[in-house]
Amino acid sequence: MKATPILIVGAGPAGLAIAGRLRHWGLDFELIEQSQEVGHAWHHHYERVHLHTVKEFSHLPHLPFPGEYPQYVSRQQLVDYLESYAAHFKMAPHFGHSLERVSREGDHWVAACANGAHFKAEHIVFATGVNRVPNRPHFEDQEDFSGTMLHSKDYRNPEPFREAAVLVVGMGNTGAEIALDLSEAGIPTLLSVRGPVNIVPRDFLGRPTQKTAFTLAKLPAPIGDWIGKQVQGLAFGDLRPYGLKPSAMPPARQLRETGKTPVIDIGTVAAIKAGKIKVVPELKAFTPDGAIFEDGSEHRFTHVILATGYHARLEAFIPQSETLFNADHLPKSCIGEGPHEGLYFLGFDNYQPGGILGVVYRDSARIAEAIQARLTVSGA
Repeated sequence: MKATPILIVGAGPAGLAIAGRLRHWGLDFELIEQSQEVGHAWHHHYERVHLHTVKEFSHLPHLPFPGEYPQYVSRQQLVDYLESYAAHFKMAPHFGHSLERVSREGDHWVAACANGAHFKAEHIVFATGVNRVPNRPHFEDQEDFSGTMLHSKDYRNPEPFREAAVLVVGMGNTGAEIALDLSEAGIPTLLSVRGPVNIVPRDFLGRPTQKTAFTLAKLPAPIGDWIGKQVQGLAFGDLRPYGLKPSAMPPARQLRETGKTPVIDIGTVAAIKAGKIKVVPELKAFTPDGAIFEDGSEHRFTHVILATGYHARLEAFIPQSETLFNADHLPKSCIGEGPHEGLYFLGFDNYQPGGILGVVYRDSARIAEAIQARLTVSGA
């Protein structure tokens, strides 16, 4: 049993951010990580991915990105930055420590890991990410399909899919970009879109949409929402002839009310218009060499990539946690209260403009301040 005032679970961007703030304030902590590296998910994302948020709003506390980094930071650049961030703040994560559960014992929490390690802490910060457990839906007659099927988590680049048609299931940001990646490699690409979709350009008239979103957020919501819809129309026109139904909800309102981020377009729409990506409706059932879709159409393909999202699954760690979470099974607040006092949740608020890294920057300050205040009261 190792005692520490603060335990951080997860050494991705969120875990490093709160660790950086605590180190900056001179507070002791322990950091556990189930993998063998910091920023594990970013080491293994598909190769072409870049941040969709600009670098000045995407770095971690107390250490901006290097000046030579581009406006939209690449996957490898972010990995390099996360490793240098951990080194800069002299972090020493306990790698290979996979959390199994936490339990309350007196005035402390005890965290049990799969390898038998235990940590006793007054404060535990969960930084395990909203994209922790891949969502793998099951489809009718899926077992009859003779091709390959993988989750987007395991996609790296188009090379394994050359000379064969591919179906991408789901048009969130990941599905849209993987479909673009495949189509740019000359691979016949189908993109299954289940319902209406909100799409915004990453840049409009030379200005990052993220910066425009911050400006619109200062306006009365109806005005900002109206402007957002006009930008969509000017950027893309009517996409219904291409199989994309527009959402009735403006993009900013969708984010505020549902936590669902609009698709940030970096070229997928142009590829759809050019016929390089074919949009098909919701997948109904598989056949041995393809699938049947909701409109009755049937298409053949060899590979399926499920861009069907993830689950945070925080409830797996915390007993009697029903009151902690909202309808999307995400924490209602980044600071636990009542029976969950001493628990904190960083990187789970999807309801704010500016991307999850901006939320991590903001909420890491709130959590660090709350921990500092409670440590002061307890005399630690």
